[in-house]
Order: sequence, then structure tokens, then C-alpha cells
Amino acid sequence: MTNTVPVITIDGPSAAGKGQLCQEMTKILKWNFLDSGLIYRVLALLTLENQINLSVEEDICRVAMQLQVLFYSKNGKVQVILEGKDVSTKIRNQNISIIASKIAVLPCVREILLSFQRKFRLPPGLITDGRDMGSVVFPDALIKIFLDANLSERVNRRKLQLQKNGFSVNFNNLIDQIQERDERDRQRSSSPLLLAPDALRIDSTNIPMKQVLGIALNYVYKKLSLL
Repeated sequence: MTNTVPVITIDGPSAAGKGQLCQEMTKILKWNFLDSGLIYRVLALLTLENQINLSVEEDICRVAMQLQVLFYSKNGKVQVILEGKDVSTKIRNQNISIIASKIAVLPCVREILLSFQRKFRLPPGLITDGRDMGSVVFPDALIKIFLDANLSERVNRRKLQLQKNGFSVNFNNLIDQIQERDERDRQRSSSPLLLAPDALRIDSTNIPMKQVLGIALNYVYKKLSLL
């Protein structure tokens, strides 16, 4: 890749705070934003609505090749438009999250969506949220950050997020689901979740987002000064 548009990748496990950090950085830097997880959630929704068997990789890949989705930023939030309909809320439930995680381990799906994600790399720059953004999708990214937090903190954050969106939550079930997702993300053969050797790791377990943002921006400004 020789694209000169700068990229900031924010990778990390589920519910580590990546989305909030990316949104805050996007507002400050006025850059483009890519939430890769939303793409997999949209694909999960299509798979569910079309009653596609998750064990038939070929059928899922066929849907991925025909994916038509748009993203818009409105009032600090990302709107997801699928085939002319706003599905922003519809793709946020835990069932969609589980399906998306299972789909994400399929090598053909990741390969198909690779070029789709790289199209978001436009001036003045791009901020990405994902699990393999710095290691696979944008390996030449100028700035790589790995945001982490311990399991109990991440489960609590996801619980509050789901409750805020009107979903009922069983805490013990949520622990199992996030642990299973962590395992799938780290053990999948294609583009596993990992800490890129040139990434800054931030543990957000015991610090507020305002402080996480400060650490990240300080690192970003130092890197950008090298351009």
C-alpha cells in the first residue's frame, strides 16, 4: 500500500471503549471514520433476515459481495443505511453481535470486505475502529493504538450500553458471550485480534475516557509532527 492519506487505527477487544474514543477523536481532528464492526453487523443482519445457514460459508460470502451500505455521521453518532433504510439501532442488539463475531472468522468474508474497508481512506485522514485495522487492513498506518480493559470492566460497559439502548441484559450470559467472542477473535485463522508491534497499548480499565483521550491525542500529535 502506498496511499499517503494518514490513518489512525484503534484496535482492541469487545467493549474496550474503542467506539467512544474514535468518535471523540473524529470530532476533534475532523477526519473520516470507519467502524469496521458495523460492516460485520450489517452483514450479520442480512444473514439473519435472509435465513442463511451460518455453516454455509459460500452463501455468506455471496451476500458480502453484494453488500450496499452507507455510513453518515449525525450529532456525533454514526447512522447506518442499508438498502435505503436506517438500521443503526437494529444492528446494535447482542444477537447481531454474536452472529457478526461468528461471520468475522470466515476467511472469504474478511478477504471480500478488505477492499471495501480500504475505500474509506480519504483526505484529510481516517480513524478506524476494529480488531485487525493496524495489523491487516492498514498495516502502513502512521498511528496505531491498541485499547484494552479487563473482562469485568468490559462486561459492565457492554451491559450499560445495551441497557441504554433498551435491551434487557443477563450479566452472567453477557460474561459468557464476551469471553466466547474474545476467544473467537484471538484464535481465528484469518486476521486474529493481536497487538501490533508498533502500536501504543492503553489499558482503560481504571481510567476515565477523558484521560484515555488525552493519552491518545498526545501520542497522535507527536506522530503527526513527523509528517
